[in-house]
Amino acid sequence: WLFGWPVRRTLRRGAAGRRSLWWAPPDRLTQRQVSLLGLLAVATMVATFANTLFTQTATFAADSFGVSTRALGAAGAVVRLGVIVSLPFAVLADRGGRRQAIVLLGWVTPITSALGAIAPSFGLLVASQTLARPLGIALAFIAGVAAVEEMPRNSRAYALSVLAMAAGFGAGVAVLALRFCDTGPQGWRIVYVMALLWLPVSVSLSRHLRETRRFEKLHTVAPPLPRNRLALTCAVALTSNLFIAASSYFQNNYLDKVRHYSGGGIALFTTLTVTPASVGLIVGGRLADVVGRRRLIAWCTPASTSLLVLGFWVGVPLMWLTALGGGVLAGMAYPAMQVYRTELFPTGNRGVANAIT
Repeated sequence: WLFGWPVRRTLRRGAAGRRSLWWAPPDRLTQRQVSLLGLLAVATMVATFANTLFTQTATFAADSFGVSTRALGAAGAVVRLGVIVSLPFAVLADRGGRRQAIVLLGWVTPITSALGAIAPSFGLLVASQTLARPLGIALAFIAGVAAVEEMPRNSRAYALSVLAMAAGFGAGVAVLALRFCDTGPQGWRIVYVMALLWLPVSVSLSRHLRETRRFEKLHTVAPPLPRNRLALTCAVALTSNLFIAASSYFQNNYLDKVRHYSGGGIALFTTLTVTPASVGLIVGGRLADVVGRRRLIAWCTPASTSLLVLGFWVGVPLMWLTALGGGVLAGMAYPAMQVYRTELFPTGNRGVANAIT
């Protein structure tokens, strides 16, 4: 539905097929490919809502339980260490198929996320999200694997940029819901209840999602992992997250304690600085397929990191501008980075390689 307006406009003008459309993929996609991409996009919304949930609400939950900033940091580390939960689903995706894993995760991810609403203590809230967040991570990377496998070679980064835009929408729902945190000390629980609103997506995935053609073809089951390639992707992920994890997790705490923003103010800041990053995703997805992945990553990653770091040192309005610029540049690098994680590994261990990364 994100592309409904430009498609209708193009058909009315009769421009389809006569010139390159900036919003369209470099290749012509089949009806099956378009359908799969749309379903994977809504699955990615569920995944990123679950991934964002604890990050966005942790500060408010910690306040209601009387937890210190130091304990809040420890909780963030524990939740991230729970990523090992995603490994069995990666194995399932490589053995039983992408569809089976995505449909299963489409159901268990929102249900497990919603358990945070009834957590009687901060420790049990952390325990529930240590399980729920990795489920969302698994759903996101398996959806990415399925998209790359089904798309033509010159449209893979484009497809991942579409998934990333959908991911931004899912995360945006969690961010906008922070307004409920202003309703009282327990208002953050409402945001967790909202995870159940994604269950219609689970129904849609169960009914309409098909297996990728690439997985249906004969391929070696559990071939040896290319260790040098795996080491490279893991090194990039590790060094990137040394900054990204701390920045994303503590940003709300910084805006709350240092800038004295309310829940609504934090939602407004995040929405207005992150939403325009979708422009970077569109441009980056196109450039990665046309110009090349490596050059885009090499330029955009350090530039975006520098701007985002600067945002913690400057005042308003520069803080808003650096967050906006850093988000757009990070968005440009994202599709190329994600394509590498999939293209470098064979079908039989693509899911496991992504899980390890």
